[in-house]
Amino acid sequence: MKPARSRRILVLVLSFSFFLYFSVAAADTMASATGRSWSALGILEEYFQKAKEFFQGKGEGERDPGSKEPGIRIERTDSSGGGEEDLTTAFTRVAESTIPAVVHIQVTQRREVPNPFLQFEDNPALRQYFGLPEDMPEKFEQELTGIGTGMIVDSKGNILTNNHVVQGATEIKVLLSNGEEHSAEVVGTDPKTDLAVIRIPAEKSLPHVKFGDSDKVKVAEWVMAIGHPRGLDQTVTQGIISAKHRTGITDPSGFQDFLQTDASINPGNSGGPLLNLGGEVIGVNTVIASESGGSEGLGFAIPSNMAVHVAKALIDTGKVERGWLGVSVQEITPSLAKSRGLSQNRGALIAEVMKGGPAERAGIKKGDVVLAYRGEKIENAASLRNRVAASKIGEEVKVTVLRDKEEKDLKVETGSLDQLGQRMASLVKERLGVEVGPVTEKEMEKYGMENPAGVVIQSIDRNGPMAKAQFEEEDLIISINNQPVMSVDSFLSMVGTLPPGEKVIMAGVDHRTGKAGMVEVEIPQKD
Repeated sequence: MKPARSRRILVLVLSFSFFLYFSVAAADTMASATGRSWSALGILEEYFQKAKEFFQGKGEGERDPGSKEPGIRIERTDSSGGGEEDLTTAFTRVAESTIPAVVHIQVTQRREVPNPFLQFEDNPALRQYFGLPEDMPEKFEQELTGIGTGMIVDSKGNILTNNHVVQGATEIKVLLSNGEEHSAEVVGTDPKTDLAVIRIPAEKSLPHVKFGDSDKVKVAEWVMAIGHPRGLDQTVTQGIISAKHRTGITDPSGFQDFLQTDASINPGNSGGPLLNLGGEVIGVNTVIASESGGSEGLGFAIPSNMAVHVAKALIDTGKVERGWLGVSVQEITPSLAKSRGLSQNRGALIAEVMKGGPAERAGIKKGDVVLAYRGEKIENAASLRNRVAASKIGEEVKVTVLRDKEEKDLKVETGSLDQLGQRMASLVKERLGVEVGPVTEKEMEKYGMENPAGVVIQSIDRNGPMAKAQFEEEDLIISINNQPVMSVDSFLSMVGTLPPGEKVIMAGVDHRTGKAGMVEVEIPQKD
């Protein structure tokens, strides 16, 4: 209701009130003679109460703009029943029901680091000055600690969290909301989605979260995040869903389909739940985009549907098997959409088809645009990648492609992504003349790295493109076209799917000097 209109109505109400008061007072006097009981004050009190309700919006769904009381009311979506409740009550209900299932994770990493005093070993004066023994150890054990959040997913003590929270941990402690502390073991990890499952002993049935359908989440929907930012236990923040289907936030070769939220998320929130007002987990808080290192209203969560799929696989088998088509894909640009007769920039363009792969056997060709997979619309390249990965190995699925401005339905039998790793390694060796391996503690110590990002060149063909670009054995490769290389799989996926003739910028670290640099490498043409 507009303020001007409210003031006009208020004047009318007050004028009518005075008239009513004197009218009822006169009636009261007349009634006393006949023995009837009237109360002018009682009638006015009831009248003003109705007027108050009108201005607060209880009668007409409106509220006084100056009121400090919350006027937002929502429909309950949980299983406890229907009806309405105000926003504060909804947040309180969700927090109270979920906090017992949210845990604080404390991680310890122990590793050996070079003794910094070895440089004084041959200098008696300095050794005496610092009080150093003659037989100094070459290495010291360094202990690093970290914190994160997790959520209990079943009564057996399985806990879902982020892979980066527990990666490289030598000891994991879990603190429950009731103060109990337990040692945890790793059940399985999945770096490609940055998810992991750990387990604590369950001597009794444990409270656990319930999951919602992240596909039904809507932009601007209210959400709540629970976690342990900077070690502050059971911190609850609220916000809305800012966007869906965010990609390119972390490892570009991973499987991403993030929910974006403005709910305050800080270091330590990783692995905690993002909840709707029905008390259902719709996402796993994972990463923030921030220049300050703190919350700036740009938080990202892994959708619950992806998280549940990964968690079940890790609990059942300790690993995640993924489907594979044997194609590389790229986004549909406005010019590509126009040239192919698409009304929207929707779908995934097939950039390369791997020889002998499932896609080639099914008749999928370079230049096709995938519009649907298993009857579900494909919005972009990441959408196709995620849906294929979630397929069962050997499953026959219908793939709808656009070719020469006509739609075609093809049947594809999905392969295993493990086959891709083997094929990609062979392809990269053939194309670039290199074999790579993961960064080890040796390289981490040498270059002062906190996390094992990048890959190490283990062997190199002296006549290959990488050697011509001045790379050598033991050098590190840390990024390609400004996209970080997070693992061997990441490197193989990024390089193995590049079309022949394309030039890329690789950032590397010289193993002799420790200096970083950037060089251009051209993917050779096929013979």
